[in-house]
This record gives sequence, structure tokens and C-alpha cells, in this order.
Amino acid sequence: MDFRTEFKPLTVQPEQIEGRSFEMINEEIGEHPFTEEQYPVVQRIIHASADFELGQSVLFHPDAISSGIRAIRSGKMVVADVQMIQSGANKARIEKFGGEIKVYISDPDVIQEAKRLNTTRAIISMRKAIKEADGGIFAIGNAPTALLELIRLIKEGEAKPGLVIGLPVGFVSAAESKEELAKLDIPFITNIGRKGGSTVTVAALNAISIMAEQG
Repeated sequence: MDFRTEFKPLTVQPEQIEGRSFEMINEEIGEHPFTEEQYPVVQRIIHASADFELGQSVLFHPDAISSGIRAIRSGKMVVADVQMIQSGANKARIEKFGGEIKVYISDPDVIQEAKRLNTTRAIISMRKAIKEADGGIFAIGNAPTALLELIRLIKEGEAKPGLVIGLPVGFVSAAESKEELAKLDIPFITNIGRKGGSTVTVAALNAISIMAEQG
């Protein structure tokens, strides 16, 4: 075998690659329990992760999609737990309706308060966010402590998000935080188990914003 053959990269357009990827996902996923409006979120999560097990573990509150679309169209804020989500999300679609994506975890007052209370910045960032993001979307893909704190604030009536996308990844409290989220009677998108992450959280958020833009 001659290994000296020159490598020739694909010259297919990006949208063609994405389209073919979605076709392959549709062929491989087979039967699934998701509704017509939920499936685009699952499809994009699988596309972002190449993980069918993760995609098929996604859970939706019945009002998740409609509430998320309504929040974006109403210009509500999107709160992310880390900058990676802010960087990866399609900000133009959010801003088109008057919204913005905010991350508080590196704010000086959040850092100072976390040190004072000897707790995580993720927890303090959620306490700050709820004061500015009533009815907005909370997109949490990295910090289970942020999701657990948000759940506490919701239970105590201090937070009233329009949608919680809770897909944190990890070994400590990640699966448990998502189990607690799934028990709430508020619009949520989450999944079962340790898998998740900022990339799949971005995928879910982008799917919702695409549906908001398309009407």
C-alpha cells in the first residue's frame, strides 16, 4: 500500500456537510419518543456530540419548546453559566429580538462575594442573574452547582425562568442536579446521566433560537 498518496481535503460546502450529517442522524436514530418540535433539539445535540446515547437521554418538560421560543421572541435575556456557551451560541438570532446572552461568573462582585461566603462563583452568579433575567432562558452546561442553586431559587420562588436548559457534564452532582431539575414543574430541557456539556447546551439553545426565527 502506498502511503505517499497526497491527501485531498473535502471541498463540500459547510451547509452540505451539515445537511448530510442530519440525514445520517435521521437514518441511524430510528424510532424515538420525541415530538416534532422536540426532535430538532435532539438532532442538534447528537450533531454536536456524535453521541446517540446522549441524544436519546434528553428529557423535555411539555412546555419547554414553546416557552423557550416565547422567551427569545420577547427579547428575554439568556443567562449562561460559562463563557463557552456565550461564545458558541448564535448571538445574532437572540439579539434580533432584543435579547442578549450574559455570563456573570467572572464579574468582580461575583468573585468577591464567592470568596466572602467561601462558596463557588457559579452559585453566586445564579443569585445575581435571577435579579436581571426574570422570564429568561438559563443555559447551564458546565457547573452542576449553578443548576442546583437555580433549582433552590426556583423552589423558594425567587427565580422564575422561562426555560432552563440544564445539561451540565461531570461526575460530582451532574446527574443528581439534572434529576432534581426534571422533578420541577417549570419548562426545562435536561438529560439523564453524567453526559452533557457546554457544546450540547449551545446546540439546544441554537435549536430553540432557530425555531424562534423561523416562526
